[in-house]
Amino acid sequence: MLAALVPATASASDTRKADVELPYVCALPSGKAPVTVRISAEFPQRTRAGEAFTPTGVTTTVELPAEAVADLARHDASEVRAGTALAVTVAQDSATATATWRGSSGPVALPASGPLTLTTTGDVPSVTGRSDGDLTFTAGGLAIGLSPGPEDDAGGGAETGSPAVECALAEDAPDKGLLATVPAVAGAPGTSGSPSAPAPGGTSPAPGGTSSAPAGDSRDRQGERSPEAPENSPGTAADRDVPPCRYDEENPPTPLSLNAYVTGYANVRKQKAASYLPPSCVLIDGGEFQVPVDEPLDPEHLVMVLETYGELSYHGRRETPPYASTFLSFGFTPVKATMVLKQTGPMRIDARMKMRFSDLFMTTETYVRVPLVAQVTALEVNGTPLDVGSGCRTETSLTSADPDPAKHPGDHVVLYGKAEQVLGEDVTGYTILTGGPLSGEVTIPAFTGCGTGGEDLDRLLTASVSGPGNYIKQVQGQTCTPLVPVFETPETRGQCTQDLQPYQIPVAER
Repeated sequence: MLAALVPATASASDTRKADVELPYVCALPSGKAPVTVRISAEFPQRTRAGEAFTPTGVTTTVELPAEAVADLARHDASEVRAGTALAVTVAQDSATATATWRGSSGPVALPASGPLTLTTTGDVPSVTGRSDGDLTFTAGGLAIGLSPGPEDDAGGGAETGSPAVECALAEDAPDKGLLATVPAVAGAPGTSGSPSAPAPGGTSPAPGGTSSAPAGDSRDRQGERSPEAPENSPGTAADRDVPPCRYDEENPPTPLSLNAYVTGYANVRKQKAASYLPPSCVLIDGGEFQVPVDEPLDPEHLVMVLETYGELSYHGRRETPPYASTFLSFGFTPVKATMVLKQTGPMRIDARMKMRFSDLFMTTETYVRVPLVAQVTALEVNGTPLDVGSGCRTETSLTSADPDPAKHPGDHVVLYGKAEQVLGEDVTGYTILTGGPLSGEVTIPAFTGCGTGGEDLDRLLTASVSGPGNYIKQVQGQTCTPLVPVFETPETRGQCTQDLQPYQIPVAER
């Protein structure tokens, strides 16, 4: 009962940085001019076929010539903001797909004379190799949106102004614009076909191009709001309709490591409906129950506390799988939104156990605190897609009222679970080892960065979704301890599959 409980968070896989300087030719209002573009990003050293990964730290630096600065000066601007859209071709053998890497910058002061350097950053689409073999990333057309003047609340840093600049890769570009090569090794059986480079919210045409990537593997999408619960399997987890949840050679488990699936529902109060959250993997960091040192001994109870940490894990990213929700917005318009919850800080798990000496009756109270930003990747209104762009998300984390705000400041979600156990009987309720229901209430902040091409969708999403009083009920499944696995037998309840993933896939409860 007092043994060590918990786990090791998976470490980030090894990455390598690509930093490439490329020549472009841009069509300025004053005519065509050569422009130097520097593109940097971090890629994994290698990947597995069928598993998605996302280039990180993507930065695009553009040095505009003096002619472009003069054009901007004619708009009576003292500073300018930039948004970039870079077409990146992902190829594997003879198959190709195109993704759009978008970025934005803060306001930059215009120089009195000479060139202007603009640096944009932003999240980019994930990529999935469909077979083994090298995945190559090659830069293509570049569109630069320029907005004179300071950033306003509605723009969110997007390219909402003019003029716009279209740029083409120069014919003498080194390696024809090659950015990086990522080897892909064989993954799960049956993975084949073109590499997938899905853009958030669907695909966007490359600047100056005509092709776009497929919208991604259908297994990565949640169907309707009330899907059937997936079934357990005593073998490997590869054939189950859930994302992988395992440690591996690059992220090895420790004796305290745990992994588990979590699913549930989240109410959207304004829509008078609930959104289904698909099974998501949680990796939990190590920790042990300890006697609290800052409080007097309880003569009637043994009191133990646990402080540990965890993280969501979806193909190496701290987020949930994409999930779709359909509502009747304003009571009559069908709206379908595809969303992802992204963890932006530590997930802290605090448990307090009290065991009564007289009869060994035990209660455990657990608080899970985690900052989560809701990102909208696709939106349909009455069947018509609206391009929300790559940066459509809540301004801050979803927030809950914390019972101890002085100790736990900042914006984060708080979920609470309680368990009771009578000696000799199973646990009822939630513990970190056995799983169970967790619940809480959150305020959804306003949305920002939604819309492209000058179309502002922030107010539409904020009016439809944002606000307080949104109830959440999550169900965590039984944890697996990879270094001490418990497999399913006629006499034993399974905790781990044969490939050391969580055996139990929990069922969402309303």
